[in-house]
Amino acid sequence: MDKKTFYLTTPIYYVNDVPHIGHAYTTTACDVLARFKRLAGYDVYFLTGTDEHGQKIERSAQAKGIDPQQYVDQIAESFWKTWEKYQISNDDLIRTTQVRHKTVVQKIFQKLLDKGDIYKGKYSGWYCTPCESFWLENQLKEGKLCPDCGRPTEWVEEESYFFRISQYQDRLLQFYEENPNFIQPVSRRNEMINFVKQGLEDLSVSRTTFNWGIPVLSDPKHVVYVWIDALTNYISALGYASNDEVKYDKYWPADLHMVGKEIMRFHTIIWPAILMALDLPLPKKVFGHGWWTVEGEKMSKSKGNVINPIKLVDEYGLDQVRYFILREVPFGLDGDFSYKALKERINFDLANDLGNLLNRTLAMVDKYFAGFVPASNCSEPLDQELKDLAGQVSSDIEKAMEELQYSSALSSIWKFISRANKYIDETAPWALAKDEGKKERLATVMYNLLESLRIISIMTSPFLILGAEKMWQQLGFSDQVKERSWQETKEWNITPVGQAIQKGSPIYPRLELEKEEITAPKKGKKEEVQELITIDDFAKLDLRVGKVLAAEKVEKADKLLKLQIDLGTEKRQVVSGIAQHYMPDSLIGKNIILVANLKPVKLRGIESAGMILAATDANGLVLGTLDGEVAPGSKVK
Repeated sequence: MDKKTFYLTTPIYYVNDVPHIGHAYTTTACDVLARFKRLAGYDVYFLTGTDEHGQKIERSAQAKGIDPQQYVDQIAESFWKTWEKYQISNDDLIRTTQVRHKTVVQKIFQKLLDKGDIYKGKYSGWYCTPCESFWLENQLKEGKLCPDCGRPTEWVEEESYFFRISQYQDRLLQFYEENPNFIQPVSRRNEMINFVKQGLEDLSVSRTTFNWGIPVLSDPKHVVYVWIDALTNYISALGYASNDEVKYDKYWPADLHMVGKEIMRFHTIIWPAILMALDLPLPKKVFGHGWWTVEGEKMSKSKGNVINPIKLVDEYGLDQVRYFILREVPFGLDGDFSYKALKERINFDLANDLGNLLNRTLAMVDKYFAGFVPASNCSEPLDQELKDLAGQVSSDIEKAMEELQYSSALSSIWKFISRANKYIDETAPWALAKDEGKKERLATVMYNLLESLRIISIMTSPFLILGAEKMWQQLGFSDQVKERSWQETKEWNITPVGQAIQKGSPIYPRLELEKEEITAPKKGKKEEVQELITIDDFAKLDLRVGKVLAAEKVEKADKLLKLQIDLGTEKRQVVSGIAQHYMPDSLIGKNIILVANLKPVKLRGIESAGMILAATDANGLVLGTLDGEVAPGSKVK
C-alpha cells in the first residue's frame, strides 16, 4: 500500500543578506513537522530554497563590484550552512537561478500570455525595491514610504506586462469561503479576505529597468517580475512543465506553504490566482507565522541586535534553540527573543524536568537491577494512570501538530514528563528497594519509567533531534529513534525485558544564571502573601463568568488582545495582555473569570471594561477557566 504523501515548503528566502533567527524559525518549524509526519508514516517531501533575482540584488552586487551570480552564490551558501547547522531534513533545495526553475517560469509566463491572462501595457506608480512591490499612492505611508517595510518608494514609469488578477477576484473569494482552512491562522484569513474585497488591480509582472531576472521568451528586454518568478518555485522544484513530472504528479498540490505574515498576500492572493489561470490545483493550506523581536525591540542592523542563528546554536546547543523558539510563543503570534528566557527554558524544562527524569531513572535501574530492564509483573491504579496519560498526550500532540500549535504539542509532552517525575515521588523506589518483599513492585515501577522515557524519546524526536537519540541509546536501543513510528507512542510494553541500559552523562547540562536572571520560585518555598485582607475586602470584587465571543490582535501592540465577552445580560469589551500566550481564535468559546466592576480604562485608545484572571509561572501564563459548563454572568464566589 502506498504511503500518504505530505508536501510542505518554506518560503524561498531572499538572498539580500545572511540568515537571521527569523529564517531559522520558519525552517525549523517546517523541519519539525516533516519529522513528525515521517514518524506518522507519511511520504514527506520537504522543500526550501532561495529567491535570487531582482533589482535590489543587482544593485547590491554593483555596490560590491561583483557579478550578481557571484553575489547570490555567496549569500546562498550562508543559508545552506545554517540549515546544515540546524540539521534541517529538507528533501530538495531550489534556487531561482537554476536552469530547471528558469525554464518553467518562462513556460508559465508564455502560457498565460498566449491565454490572454497576461497583456502588455504601461506602468506608472510607486515601487519599493527592498520589497519588490508596487503600491498605489493611497496605500503609501506619509512621505511616500512603503506600507510594508517603511522605506522610501520610487516613482517608476515603464512598459510592463500585466497579469489580469482582477478577473480572479470573485473566484478567490469563493475559494476562501469553500476552503475556510486554506489561510491560517484565522486572523490572517480575515485580513486577506478584506484585502481582496477592496478590489484587485491587475498586477505588473515584468520589468525593463534592470536585467537581473528571467527574460520573457518572446520579449527578452523584459524580465519576469520577482513574485511570479519566486512563487513558481513550489512547482518547478517538482518538475512541472518538464520532461519529468513524476514528483509533480505525486506531491502536488502542496499540503502546506509555511510563510512569514509579511508575505501572506503574495501566497494567498497572487499565487492562487496564477494557479487558477493555469488550471492547476491550489495548495491546501498557507500558514503565516509571526515575527520575532529581540528583548522587546525590532531586529535591525543599526541596533546591533540581529540574532545570528549559527552563533546561537554554537553557544547554547541545537536542541536548546529549537526547543525555545517553538515552545516560547504560540505559533502564529509575534514573539520576543530573550537570552534570559532561553536560559530558563534550558535549565527548568530540559535540564531539570527531562534531564533529571532520565538521569534518576537510569541511575535507579543501574543500582537496583544491575543496569538491565526488569520485568513488570504487578500493576496498581497509579500505573494505569501513567499509561492512560501517555495515550492521551499522544493524541493531544497529533491534534496540536495538525493545527501547527508547536507550543501546545511541547506543553503536552511536558505534562507527561512532569507526571512521570511525580510518579517517581509517589512510588518512592528507594523505599521499595529496602523491602525484599516489594522487589516485584520495584521492578514494575522501574519498567514503567523506562517505558515512559521510550515514549518521550519518540515524542520529542521531531523537536530535540540530538537529545532524543541520546535518550534512545541510553535506554539501550541499537537502532535510531527516528526510524520508529508514531504508533509506538500509543503502545506499552515495547522495551525488551533484559535489555542493557547505557547510562551516560546528562543530555542537557544546566547553565549558570546571573543573579538578576533567576526569577522562578524555588520548589518547596512558599511565596509570601503580600497583605492579608478581610472577607469584606474580597466582597468588593464582582467576579463573573464570561464567555469569549470574539478575539483579535490590537494593531501595533504585540501583547494585547481585544476580547468581546458575554456576561449573560450584557456584552463587554476587554483588552488583555495575553497575546503572546494565546492565539485569538483559541479563546473563542472559553469560559473565563472576569473582574466585572473594575473601572473602565483606555488601552491604546480602546476602551477596556474589566479584567480577566490568569496565573503565571516559569512555564508561562494560563487563563483562569472553569471546570464544566456554567451560564455566562454567573457570580464567582
